[in-house]
Amino acid sequence: MNGRRRAAGLGKIQEPTSDALPPTTSGAGLEESHRAPPEWAGPATWAAFVVLPASVTLWLLSLRHVDLDAMGDLGLLQALPVLFWIAVGLLLLGFCVALAGRRTPHGAFALYVLALIGMIHATPPLLYHELRYSWAWKHVAVVDAMLRHKGEVPYAGGFDIYNQWPGFFQLNALILRATGLESPLAYAVWAQVLANVLMLVPILVIFRSLTTDRRLIWGAVWIYYSCAWVGQDYFAPQAFTFLLCACVIALVVRQLPSSRLPRPDSPGGGWPFGRLFLVLVIEAAIASSHQLTPLMMISALALLSFPKRNRRIALPALASAVVLTVAWNATVARPYVSENLGSFVSAVTRPEANLWSGLSRLADAAPSQVMVSWIDRGLSGGIFLLAALALLTRKWTRRTPLLPLVLFPLPLALVNAYGGEMIFRAYMFALPAAAFLIATLLLPSSRRPRARMPVVAVLLAAMLGSLFFGYYSKEGMNHFSREEVAATRYVTTKTPPGSVIISVTFAAPGLEMQYDRHERAEITEEGLEAKRLLVKDPLTGLEPLLRRAGNKSAYVLLNRAQYEDVHLNGEMPPGFMDRLETDLAGSRDFTPVFRSDDAVVYRYDPTTGGGRR
Repeated sequence: MNGRRRAAGLGKIQEPTSDALPPTTSGAGLEESHRAPPEWAGPATWAAFVVLPASVTLWLLSLRHVDLDAMGDLGLLQALPVLFWIAVGLLLLGFCVALAGRRTPHGAFALYVLALIGMIHATPPLLYHELRYSWAWKHVAVVDAMLRHKGEVPYAGGFDIYNQWPGFFQLNALILRATGLESPLAYAVWAQVLANVLMLVPILVIFRSLTTDRRLIWGAVWIYYSCAWVGQDYFAPQAFTFLLCACVIALVVRQLPSSRLPRPDSPGGGWPFGRLFLVLVIEAAIASSHQLTPLMMISALALLSFPKRNRRIALPALASAVVLTVAWNATVARPYVSENLGSFVSAVTRPEANLWSGLSRLADAAPSQVMVSWIDRGLSGGIFLLAALALLTRKWTRRTPLLPLVLFPLPLALVNAYGGEMIFRAYMFALPAAAFLIATLLLPSSRRPRARMPVVAVLLAAMLGSLFFGYYSKEGMNHFSREEVAATRYVTTKTPPGSVIISVTFAAPGLEMQYDRHERAEITEEGLEAKRLLVKDPLTGLEPLLRRAGNKSAYVLLNRAQYEDVHLNGEMPPGFMDRLETDLAGSRDFTPVFRSDDAVVYRYDPTTGGGRR
């Protein structure tokens, strides 16, 4: 191996304008209004319908010319041909043309958004032969363990946590039993596409609860998908519960008196029984599937309960969320909560450290990743600044649930770092409401929408371009070749039970498969002194890890994605991986038992003389 190879309708009501209070808000009238646009198509719509198939065709054609070996420090960005970017630009142009016309129907906007989702999220699975993200592979391994052990996840390396929040994994095990599939790998590769398509439902319910202006609704939807760079939408419990949390918020917002007209199915202004029961079921699924999302849901419902007019709707949903979460954490998840309670309490006293924990990891990263990180920060900061400006200049938005829906993740970002990820999760949860606020700023109701389209197009292009940097720049470590999958499958299935499997980083596909049969050791997870010894002399530094095997075998797995991970994130000094591989290849104690262009596996066979070379 040669180192780093290269909707629910709300009836016909008047529409809010940029400075008007929506007519669905109780106790207030319109400051300004205009008639809803007619349903038939105008010239802008026809132009948009012509551009859409052209852009999708160019996108699909561009994928035939992608050379994955051309990936460098910016990942897939360097491998995608010019034709891909022309297709994206053409799609953006067509969407702006659709926004410029008052007669563009919902269907045209929906097709553009689906095409955008496809270009962003379907491109990797169409290009890659294997599942993307090592964490997605880990979750596949958890489902596999549940199937092999009839619902239980055996304790090994802390995996018992998945017994305490098993909802997502049990659902997938049920799907496999019902369909006869052997593994979630059959559909996990498309999890990101599915998650983003399904996310359209709650987002549209929320936005259509606030306005009937289709330009405002779909402009906000486009902004949301153009700025969702965090990448927590893969095959994982957090993606599943994020979608469910958005559904709960959508159901609550749709019922709020500040978001709707009185309905015959709830004459007292409260919850229809069936809808409230649905909320309870979704909340139970969230509480049983993830540690963080229930707290985010409680925070959102608590802030929505502050206005007195909302309490009849928000308080029942809040009370049930609190009861379900506390009950689950006090029973099924009690071992984890008890073990980590001290760290939870300690984190509450360090809000500034929690807030900055996810933003202070650039010292050793590659220059390309430092640049990408600043692009991500600029996009995130710009989103919140534009949302704040919208709240200041669009007065009607302050009398809607938008402000609490932007602010609710902030308390959790201040009280816990969540492994450095909390600030990014907070952005992810606040983004839908922030996107709608930005749309009110960029797309106010006016008689001359075309006049501002050039400015809108530039801003949307900047958002989308920033998203691609954040979303594709680490594909060197996030995508895996068939040879890398074969190497990991060898070391997890062909080695004796009880063997120690050593890797430098977690960037290997399926390292956790059959995890209960092996012990895992990851060099970048070792302590500082252990790392220093490894840097000084890789083979001497490996000895403490090798001793964990005792009388069992030990194997060292190196693959292309680990090289990329070390280079991009800088967790080990430059050249460490090359030195380690050179020393392993030259040692009499290590025998290569699997080798390909993208991966190599060494078995530890200590010589009787004790000499390593």
